[in-house]
Amino acid sequence: MNSLLRRLALVPAVAVLAVPALASTAAVPAPSGYGAYLAGEEALRDLSTGDAARYLREASSAEWSNPQVVQRSFLAYLANGDIDHAVNLGNHLLDLKPDFTLAKLVIAASELKDRRYRAVEKLLAGAPSDDFAGIGANILGAWALIGDGRRDDAFSALDKISGSGLGDFLNFHRALMAEVAGDSDDAISLAAKAYQSTPNAPRMVEAYARMLGNAGRFDDALAVVNKYNSQGLGDPIVDEVKKSLDAHQRPGLFAANVQSGAAQMFHGVAVALARDGNNDLALSLLQLGTYLDPHNDVIPLLMGQLLDNADQHARANYYYSVIPTTSPMHLVAATRVAQNYDAMGNRPEAIKQLSGIVGDNPTNLDALTVLADMYRVDKQYDQAAKVYTQAIDLDKGDRTGDWVLYYERGIAYERGKHWDQAQPDFLKALDLNPDQPQVLNYLGYTWVDRGENLDKALDMIQKAVKATPTDGFIVDSLGWAFYKLGRFSDAVGTLEQAVQLKPNDPQINDHLGDAYWKAGRKLEAHFQWNVAAALDTDGSLKAEIAQKQANGLDGVTASAQPTPAPNTATQ
Repeated sequence: MNSLLRRLALVPAVAVLAVPALASTAAVPAPSGYGAYLAGEEALRDLSTGDAARYLREASSAEWSNPQVVQRSFLAYLANGDIDHAVNLGNHLLDLKPDFTLAKLVIAASELKDRRYRAVEKLLAGAPSDDFAGIGANILGAWALIGDGRRDDAFSALDKISGSGLGDFLNFHRALMAEVAGDSDDAISLAAKAYQSTPNAPRMVEAYARMLGNAGRFDDALAVVNKYNSQGLGDPIVDEVKKSLDAHQRPGLFAANVQSGAAQMFHGVAVALARDGNNDLALSLLQLGTYLDPHNDVIPLLMGQLLDNADQHARANYYYSVIPTTSPMHLVAATRVAQNYDAMGNRPEAIKQLSGIVGDNPTNLDALTVLADMYRVDKQYDQAAKVYTQAIDLDKGDRTGDWVLYYERGIAYERGKHWDQAQPDFLKALDLNPDQPQVLNYLGYTWVDRGENLDKALDMIQKAVKATPTDGFIVDSLGWAFYKLGRFSDAVGTLEQAVQLKPNDPQINDHLGDAYWKAGRKLEAHFQWNVAAALDTDGSLKAEIAQKQANGLDGVTASAQPTPAPNTATQ
């Protein structure tokens, strides 16, 4: 749930995609559009797409012959989901830049939606394949050939770009194309090849299981689903497919038509772009995906995730709200909406909504874990532990992926002063996943802080640092372990590294100040404590730091809590 791009998004992964420098090449507009252009660029970077479209429309109106400025306005329209305006501006862009592939791709998507397949073929003829737009254009062109009843030509078109490290992705689309063309046997054979390379991708699992089930091969399809579920991955749509398979009912097509299949291409390429940090482009392609297939409920979830990551929570909630109550993804979306109340500053409402979701759906593991996380963030540790226990009891808690449930319940127990219950949970988490750096860090640090199992604890933290050397929180744990062991020189060097990795964390800066003091560097200690106090926005360290500033560490017992990695939501 907290990592939707990982859990919901994947068709077979697209190879690393070249991205043309859409922003950095933009010519500076004349003074009449300069302010609007800058405001639009900032809004687009923040995924405030409505503002971006408005400002960049103003800038492009003032600079109608400037292709770079018009190009940014075109992208803003696209990211905002205004496909008709993007198509119109795309046609103007092609007058200014006849080889601008992204404009051709957007116009071609519009033609494909209206089933004008020959127009798509003509528009995309000769498209390059050296960037994301070119790859998308070639695959979209192949889908148009499927729509035109020319499957052999479609496969030949894909063969022309098969040397780009896209083998699994193209096999996935060949399978979907064969399915849409009515060749079940070939679809299954091609899907099997793609599945072998990406057996943990939920959309791949769904597609392959559907194809097998639709062919009446229910046992084979269930084996695919059960293998996926046995790893603790889970996916609501896969669960829905399993219900059909258990009842020996055909689960229905993954891609019902050409438009749905092409939407999967935009989905897959967008995921690759998002992984590389190109969020405006990723959002734009997801808009094209939902434009072609408004019934695809995974795509709006991904758009919401991108917007949430950009702190555009109200806009994210719009996309979550379009997912119908009949969809397997509805509970995921409702849970996201509830989480966003917290992100927007209303945690009581978030907890209220999550509690309602869990009350109505007590067997929904995602909702349970999100509610437990929310209680833990709110420092209601006993209540959090109680809900984690419900999740563990529901999930049986014996798969590799279940380490996180024991780890998070262990944190709730430890923060709630129940170490006798916390320690067994951390040990269970390590039993399920022995090399997990977050657990190694937390348990090792706590042992050091308690003066227990010191040699083993230090080894565990060092192992965690080796696994994640750029995680400032875990490096901080190692530095603090050295401090607690009296190795102040090692503590200073390690904590300086931690501060470089996480310069704005007050706890890490405070730790470094303590280490400086113990190493005899008292002026630097006072400076570092000042930094920590300035960064301490919630006031949790201010009283202790004020005492240190007045008296040093004489008579002061330095305190600290183990710092889990950021995705455990303890801040």
